[in-house]
Parts: sequence; C-alpha cells; structure tokens
Amino acid sequence: MSEAHAAGHTHAMWADLLFDYDIYGGSGLDADYQLNARRQLHQDSVPDIFWTPRHGGHWVVTRAEDIRAIIKDHEHFSSRSITVPKPPETQPKMLPLQADPPHHTQYRDLVKPFLSPQAVNALTEDVRRLAIHLIEGFRPEGRCEFIGDFATHLPVAIFMKIAGLPEEDRPYLLHCCEETIRGASDAIRMEGRRKLGAYAFARALERRGGDGADMISAVANAKFDGAYMDDIALTGMVTLLLLGGLDTVASNMGFSARFLAMNPAHRRQLIDNPKLIPGAVEELLRRFGVINLGREVIADRSYKGVDFRAGDMVIMPTYLDGLDERQFHDAASVDFERRGNVMHSTFGGHVHRCMGAMLARVELRIFVEEWLKRLPDFEVNAREDIHVSARGVVTIERLPLVWRP
Repeated sequence: MSEAHAAGHTHAMWADLLFDYDIYGGSGLDADYQLNARRQLHQDSVPDIFWTPRHGGHWVVTRAEDIRAIIKDHEHFSSRSITVPKPPETQPKMLPLQADPPHHTQYRDLVKPFLSPQAVNALTEDVRRLAIHLIEGFRPEGRCEFIGDFATHLPVAIFMKIAGLPEEDRPYLLHCCEETIRGASDAIRMEGRRKLGAYAFARALERRGGDGADMISAVANAKFDGAYMDDIALTGMVTLLLLGGLDTVASNMGFSARFLAMNPAHRRQLIDNPKLIPGAVEELLRRFGVINLGREVIADRSYKGVDFRAGDMVIMPTYLDGLDERQFHDAASVDFERRGNVMHSTFGGHVHRCMGAMLARVELRIFVEEWLKRLPDFEVNAREDIHVSARGVVTIERLPLVWRP
C-alpha cells in the first residue's frame, strides 16, 4: 500500500475503526493464546472489523460470520497474498493456496488423490504403529518434550511417506519451516523460505520424467496444455506441501496435549468412553485453532460499514471463529459432548478448505486414543515455562510433560 493509501485509513472518518493491535504478539503470547486474543478483541470497545497500523497497516476480522463471508468472497478478497507484511512479488506463490478460482482447481486436483478418504484410510495403521512406537519410547522415562518428541514426529513422518521423502531430511526441513513461519526477522523468514524453496525445487526436478507414485512426483510430472508446470509454480506448490505437511498439525496437537495435561476430568471422560474421542478432536480443533489467514483486497468492497479498498490486506485469526459466543454457546469451554453448531474455520473454508483436514483429524484421533491408553495421567512440568510463537501459524514451541513412570 502506498503512504497516501495508508494515510487514507487514518483519516478522522476512520477513527472509530482504528485499533492498535499486533496480530503476531497482541495476546501476550500466553500459553492459551487463543483465549487471550479473544479477551482483547471480542470486547464492545473493539470493532468487529478494525484497522491496525502494524505490519504495514491491515484490517483484522474478528467474528465468525465475517471471517466466513470473506473466505467465500474471492471476487473481492484474493488469496494471492496471505501474510502481512506482503512478501516480495518475486517470491513463488504457494499453489493452490495462493491461486483463486477457477485456476486453483487444476493444482488442487493434483494433490487430492493423496488425501482422499481411501488414501487416508490406507495410512491409518501406519499412523497408529508410529504413535505407539513413539509413546513407548519415552513412557518409561516419566517425561518428554511433547513437541520435539511426538508432535513433530507423528504427522511429519506420515507426510514424508506420502511425499516420498527420506526420514533423514526431517531435521533440516523442520528447521527451514521454523525459520519460514516463525523466524525472528523478515530476513530470517525470507532465508528459510528460500532454503525450503530450493529443497522443494530440487526434489521435484529429480522426479520429473520418472514413474514415482508419491505426491511430489505427481506434481512434478503434471502437464497443463501439454507442458510441464513452470519452475516458479512448481517451486511454490511443493513448498506449500512441505509447509502444510510439516507444521500445522503439530501446532494443533501441541495445544490439544496441553489442554488434556491440565484437565484430568476431560481425560477421564475419554478414557471411560472412547467413543467420544472423534467428537473431542473436533472440539479441540474448534477451541484451539492456529491460523492467521490473510487475503488481499483486489476490488473495492463495502461490507457492514467498512470500506475495503483494492490493495488493502485483511487478516482473519481463524481461532477467533471458534471462540465466538455469537456462534458457540460457552465458546471458551471445551465440551466433548457439544451439541448444536460445531462448524468452525480451523481448516479455512469454501474452495480453499484444507485438503489435509481428514488426515489431520485421523492423526489427532489416534494420538488421543493411543496416548490415553498408555499415559492416562500426565501433566505439564510446572518448573518449565511454556512459550508460544505466533505468525501465520500459532505454535507452542516447547511442551514439557511429566508422569509417574
């Protein structure tokens, strides 16, 4: 946005829509990041949609109804930019996430077979075997660091199997993802993205012309109008697969594990009645969303008294959807037998609904099932601090758990 454009949003007529809030640190990075964000933003004194001068200036949309409406409106709100500040134009777009209809469909269709119900069902026993192996590995010790010892192993190993990547690359890829998503400066984040892109492009080129049955081979060998995808599009698409497969499920899992560690009555409920676990997973996904979802305004739009202008950026903290009292009764509470509305925006929505949602649910369900069978009583190690980092994805960095071995 130009300085003049930005200045337009600070004119007196906008005063009632101004609120100084840092989307990447506004809740104080407390361990219950989501609830603290809601306490600050779901107040009568804060507009449902407001303009903050942070990160180049952007809109923040805080209510479920408006988040869902904007996600659907791709004619005015484009996915071509999804973070603030906007990345350089030269950075490869992560396809299909940063493509709008109808063009995104051709990219999405390449990946769909690997995340279909049939494909996910075929992976279920692999997920279960790995979950049991990991838990049994540290159970006798009476402690683990949940993020490093479990959450970044289980979903990551399964993704790497789908993508046909070697296990020995996992530490490097996790390091690149961490820099890309949560690096301490723009320079670190750009360098992480560059390294991830270089890795993605190299792996894709290795497979071009081959007969591999993995996800990256499918993307590398796809042809549109008789030609391979160009190098920039190929790099961006494989980069997205890496980021999606290596980060978001681990983040959801961390918040879910912390909740279970701190709430023995909820644990007992699931141990006594395991049939509640699928619904419990959905409730944990609603309550502990992790995505700050961005859109770029590409055509002027007036909506509920807010004049969005072409070039503006909009950020939607999707975790505020799941905590909206206008949509969910007693939204801050976790109710494993919740009735009524259970729809949420944790996986995005509309045409850009996360393709990996079914796999994520399976991984989270099996985590809860196998963990509670083996470790029914555990808690957060009170002697260690828990740190949350927030950028495009909100994550617990370390979660030390203890139990009686």
